Amino acid sequence: MKQTGYMSKVLLCICLVPLLIACGVGAASEPTAVPTVAATATVPPPTDTAVPTAVPTATNTPEPTEEPTPVPGEPIKSKIMQFGIVNHLYYTDRERVLALTNIAGFDWVRQQIVWKDLEGPKPGQYMWPKELDDIINDVNAHNLKLLISIVQAPSFYSANNGMPEDPIAMGNFVEALMQRYGNKINAVEIWNEQNLAHENGGKVIPADAGRYVELLAECYTRIKAIEPRTIVVSGAPSSTGVTSPELAVADEIYYREMYRYKKGMIKKFFDVQAVHPGGSANPPETMWPDNPSKAEGWTTDPTFYFRHVEDVRKFMVEEGVGDHQLWITEYGWATKNVTPGYEFGNQVTLDQQGEYILGALQWAYKNYRNEDGSPWLGNMFLWNMNFAVLWGAQDQPLHEQASFGILNPDWSPRPGFNAAQGFLATIKAEGRR
Repeated sequence: MKQTGYMSKVLLCICLVPLLIACGVGAASEPTAVPTVAATATVPPPTDTAVPTAVPTATNTPEPTEEPTPVPGEPIKSKIMQFGIVNHLYYTDRERVLALTNIAGFDWVRQQIVWKDLEGPKPGQYMWPKELDDIINDVNAHNLKLLISIVQAPSFYSANNGMPEDPIAMGNFVEALMQRYGNKINAVEIWNEQNLAHENGGKVIPADAGRYVELLAECYTRIKAIEPRTIVVSGAPSSTGVTSPELAVADEIYYREMYRYKKGMIKKFFDVQAVHPGGSANPPETMWPDNPSKAEGWTTDPTFYFRHVEDVRKFMVEEGVGDHQLWITEYGWATKNVTPGYEFGNQVTLDQQGEYILGALQWAYKNYRNEDGSPWLGNMFLWNMNFAVLWGAQDQPLHEQASFGILNPDWSPRPGFNAAQGFLATIKAEGRR
């Protein structure tokens, strides 16, 4: 796991938060909403086994029958709510991870890929590791749908690996990706928490939302030209109320700037909008200010709560894109950990984590629907399956990413795994989705 550069950026962002709080109003125990980086694991695959791009090897899998085929330029009309999980599938016991994913009952897997490790040393020179081929083939072999999240541009497109200056560069990359894998990739999420400075080259301003829309539009056009059935997901801004160039742009500002850019051009260039609701130590049914949590700290801003997804839905409706569904591509609760910035997790036991996961699934399943019963939330991906196994192997079992996991370092299930498994088994047995 080559995370050193990434994690240093994360820790820098976290370390700046207390300074931001100190310069503002209020005590550190009740901070202003801060960028959420918990569910942003970037685990680049080694490139020493990479092979040059050859003839595209895409082999189409059967088209899903339970959902309508996406129509380019039109919102997805999903009839059911689906459920996924974020897995780490590089250089691990992948068969075991995917078998557990099937056992738990998830429909989807989300795997992040690092663009800078797949193109270079020169622009246009794509290198596809056998490991990535195997990951994509293995997910399909387990009858799971695959969401790919793309992050970190090569340095020749962006000096600090943020979003590329030229959208065409990423368009070329996603085109090559789709030529190789076809609809073995069921959905592509364009970037991750792009309102955070460390995900956007070190600084971020509200105007970057328009830059992101241009990037999204280019990628959407390229993907749909090759495989119209692949769902294009507008990346999720991190849930934060902070606006500071060195840290973040508040997510409400960023969402609204995205939707207003060039009189709403985004409307025709995404299928669904991703969202990353925070949880902190707050139960899933709580929400500031009407039903606040009794946790210690991280309670006095809506962005600290799972139900902030309802605010994002409101932003979309008000900005004229409410006909598009939301997908939660990361949600979860940290437990005991030693990572600065995630102290709220020390209030949550593994049993409570399981209760909160179940509560979030139940709340979303019951409440996030239109008047006709169809879901406006089409999918939700739990963060995460097996990161505790990975960090345990590195003798860091209390890393925050491990604390969000639903497996123990020895692969045994935590209460969160059992909670999700029970919920999914129940709704599927009853034929309800």
